[in-house]
Amino acid sequence: MHLCYFFSSPLIPLAPPMPIMAKSTPLTNLSRRERQIMDVVYRLGRAAVGDVLERIPDPPSYSAVRALMRILEEKGHLTHEQDGPRYVYLPTVPADTAQRSALTHLVRTFFQGSTGAAVAALLDLDDGTLSEPELDRLSRLIEQARGQEQ
Repeated sequence: MHLCYFFSSPLIPLAPPMPIMAKSTPLTNLSRRERQIMDVVYRLGRAAVGDVLERIPDPPSYSAVRALMRILEEKGHLTHEQDGPRYVYLPTVPADTAQRSALTHLVRTFFQGSTGAAVAALLDLDDGTLSEPELDRLSRLIEQARGQEQ
């Protein structure tokens, strides 16, 4: 029996320590470079450091990108898999969930929470590139929204 140094009671074995989970911060709290990296990883689905270097504007050094990707992993935004001698990084949040979060933040920040104002702004930006199927889908969504109001 072992005694605790500070107390005269026997030591009780503790459960093994829990693994430290990376805390996830919102994607809105990222630096410009971190956002650029996340954009590349989401666009490709998975990316190595070299893939990111080829696709971000005015890229920093290889080691700087590698360090930023490690930081994004520590923040809980990326995870990695071993692919031969290199790490391939993947987003931890599915793209559709990240899109919804980003849009919610955008609407709250720039449109005072008004979805209608955000949609109107997007339609004002459109230069006639919406296809007939896209217009039909938007019409159906508007009708569904009207039905929910009643």
